[in-house]
Amino acid sequence: MTRKIKRIQPQSGFVTYLRTSDEEVQAPERSQAAQRRDIQQRLIAFHQIAQVGEYVDNFTGTSADRKNYQSLLNDARRGKFSHVFTSTPDRFGRDDVEALRAIDEMTRLGICVRFASHPDLNPADPDDRLYLNILFGMAKRESAITGKRTTGGMLSKLLKGEWPWRAPDGYVNKEVKIGELDREEQLQHARYKRWVEIDLEQSQVWRYAWDLLLQDRPTLEDICEALFARGYRLRDGRPFIRINKSGKRVPNKQALSRVFHNWFYAGWVVAENDWANIPPKTLRGTWTPIVSTEEFELGIAILSQRNRKPVPQKKNFYLLQGLIYLQMPGAELVKLTCSKPNAKRTQAGAAYYCIPSSPINFPCQSVDEQIAQFLQNIQVSPEIIPQIRRTYLSDINNYSFARNSEQPSLEQALERAKEKELNLWRAFTEHGMRAETFEKLAHEYQDEQDRIKFALKAIQQENRETIANLDAALSIIAQIGERYSRQDSTRQRDILRQVVDRVVIDLHGHVLRLELKSPFIYLHQLAGGDGGQKQEKRKNKRGAGKQTSSPNGTGCSLHVDFCDPGRIRTYDPVLKRHLRYHCATGPS
Repeated sequence: MTRKIKRIQPQSGFVTYLRTSDEEVQAPERSQAAQRRDIQQRLIAFHQIAQVGEYVDNFTGTSADRKNYQSLLNDARRGKFSHVFTSTPDRFGRDDVEALRAIDEMTRLGICVRFASHPDLNPADPDDRLYLNILFGMAKRESAITGKRTTGGMLSKLLKGEWPWRAPDGYVNKEVKIGELDREEQLQHARYKRWVEIDLEQSQVWRYAWDLLLQDRPTLEDICEALFARGYRLRDGRPFIRINKSGKRVPNKQALSRVFHNWFYAGWVVAENDWANIPPKTLRGTWTPIVSTEEFELGIAILSQRNRKPVPQKKNFYLLQGLIYLQMPGAELVKLTCSKPNAKRTQAGAAYYCIPSSPINFPCQSVDEQIAQFLQNIQVSPEIIPQIRRTYLSDINNYSFARNSEQPSLEQALERAKEKELNLWRAFTEHGMRAETFEKLAHEYQDEQDRIKFALKAIQQENRETIANLDAALSIIAQIGERYSRQDSTRQRDILRQVVDRVVIDLHGHVLRLELKSPFIYLHQLAGGDGGQKQEKRKNKRGAGKQTSSPNGTGCSLHVDFCDPGRIRTYDPVLKRHLRYHCATGPS
């Protein structure tokens, strides 16, 4: 039987709820005084009810973790008032789900919620409840648009080499109102001009800390002790050495480590989040660095060397450990483990690739010897490398339609943005546009251009990295067969792990194929591997009826052997490409 919850009879009286994100930056019409005035003027029908309290928050409405908002809900559950008044729905909250849940809860408790902007809106009425849902949805959308506009402005500031957040320890944030600037600078800023300057006093702390680190002798604990001995502290007043309850000295190594890994101190803009990705050493900041880039990188190298732990040496060595797979009759691949089951019967034991708890065992030596033969059979003539590169670029253009059309679209968008900026200047100088309107639109057009330029730069960088990766792969493949056999076994395993993803053998211990990693797999696909056949299918779907550009009309396959050099498996040269080129192969 369900127990009935006794409903509390609310005490007669109303409370007001006022909220601003920040009293210093809110517009006057949304200040707390304006909210209080709107409630008194527009909710006159409830003036016969006495006011019993007021709840005020200076926090974002997108979060329900507001101190006085939670106090309001707790007091409502205790029945301390009968009415809740607020100025507008977005002052109550910008999270539509949380706000409606709280209003529904208070309505069930018998508490009346009213808004000064919509005095006749009753959340208990189904139609009004639907309209209230729309109002909260609009408030949430407005919050999202404001956030997007804010991040766009912050990105534009980053791309100019400025810093939109609080400066780290050793630096201070400066600002000045635009009224104190000349006319030209006023057009470049909103209400304030903000920048970062070096803190002459606190920067000495970190310059001394870096000097100690670059000696490569003091540890982080020693550096904390040295800073503490000089009376240095962090910006917030915390010491570099604290004494815990047991009387033990505890160094603040975390603060040191964060500073020693922060590129800001070397004068570089670095950002990595969901709306900005600026890697180190790509964009210079406008502030004065405390250390040079060379000193910063040396410090990073020293810390990295200290954190490097020795890799434990394994007792047994296996060339293909983690790479070897067995192809079962049903085409299923089973990963093999490494073992020396007879180590006690012989002096060193015989190494096997095997399936645990089964009679399937393959001697490691017989399998390892086949790898060198496979690699020696791959040779690429240097004179055809330019042709391979052109083929590669052509494939990128054919199979990456979005990226292929993205750069021209961005270039056109950049031209349109520049034209809009020019038209805006004409409207300001020739037709008397208001200065405030011109300033706002000029900022928007400049931000738009900065975002487009950053996207174009990212695409160009990606193209350069793609070509560099292919060139490296071609160079490695052209030399790997010759140099592999000269290396020791440890070096050979390192080479295989960089190039090979899987080594597949059959039940007789014969190597069937080497499955390569990217970008080496691209050459495998040209040679007629499974990946190439999949690309050919996609090509046929996209461009049915198109003719190949090869001289013979049938295309050409890349003659690089990735199967058994002894031709145990039938070599399949079916895949045709639009570029004919020749690769010399080793003797079969």
